[in-house]
Amino acid sequence: MKLATLKNGRPDGQLVVVSADLTRFVSAGRIAPDLQAAIDDWQVVAPQLSALAEQLDAGAISGQPFDPATALAPLPRAYQWIDGSGYLSHLERVRSLKGSKDEELQSTRPLLYQGGSDSLSAPADPIIATDPELAIDFEAEIAVIIDAVPMGATREQAAAAIRLITVCNDVSLRRLVLDDLQNGFGFFHSKPSTAFAPIVVTPDSLGDVWRDNRLHLPVRIEVNGTLYGQPNAGTDVHFDFADLIIEAARTRRLAAGTIIGGGTVSNRHDESLPIKRDGIGFACIAEARTVEKLKYGRARTPFLKAGDVVRIGAISEGQSVFGDIEQTVTLA
Repeated sequence: MKLATLKNGRPDGQLVVVSADLTRFVSAGRIAPDLQAAIDDWQVVAPQLSALAEQLDAGAISGQPFDPATALAPLPRAYQWIDGSGYLSHLERVRSLKGSKDEELQSTRPLLYQGGSDSLSAPADPIIATDPELAIDFEAEIAVIIDAVPMGATREQAAAAIRLITVCNDVSLRRLVLDDLQNGFGFFHSKPSTAFAPIVVTPDSLGDVWRDNRLHLPVRIEVNGTLYGQPNAGTDVHFDFADLIIEAARTRRLAAGTIIGGGTVSNRHDESLPIKRDGIGFACIAEARTVEKLKYGRARTPFLKAGDVVRIGAISEGQSVFGDIEQTVTLA
């Protein structure tokens, strides 16, 4: 089952069911007005949404053409957005960046930070920065939306709470990272609004590409139409989503509708940009620059500038499973 939230003039948008091929949609308003309402009553609502999806895919309902440009983030405002560190290769590459610390590289318990969730960006919203010198970076990630999780959750409870999966762009302003870390309260100014793909998908609809609490698909990233990376989100995962949920619930219970990010998708390799068509590449600029410094003595790849277009999507058999995030960098 594939769901989306369309613009309707209200903050939480309109919940719709999208066809398996992402070409058509039908309103789910008679079942739940928005995605948060659906998550709040998932056991009752999910079978009704699934039945509606089956009718749409079978042609029993004609539906309307689906245009990703009309979509908001699946949860335009969420009770909680928590980003984790599932890929140690990402931490290993960025730990040399100014403001990072060796002791932050943890292999026994995942790192987490709590991001702003009051205003999450739509897939076509611009990346807005106030200063071109802030070192604007993208970070392509997998994210899950969960049901309520009790404090001290078991692994089974954590895995069972995963309701929906999608892709996100956890934008970073690298030149503000140092100030945030030195203040001791973690990321704040260095992390503007996170953008999400237009579609969320239930685990069962993904088949065997969703297993072991992780997504086994490449995440393709393009900058200005040039391939930047296509690391596989199921490869080199040190902490899966059950691990991240357990850690997030270690001292608190998590509300239904909490979003958990898996961290920047990162595979181990020794490539540098530009990559070949079958290369792995990078899901953020910071990693590419770190590799360049090691190989060439200096970083050659620039951070994003005004007018740059970033496109992110998880690919299966040539199709973007969750639809694409496509954002243009804009200066305020």
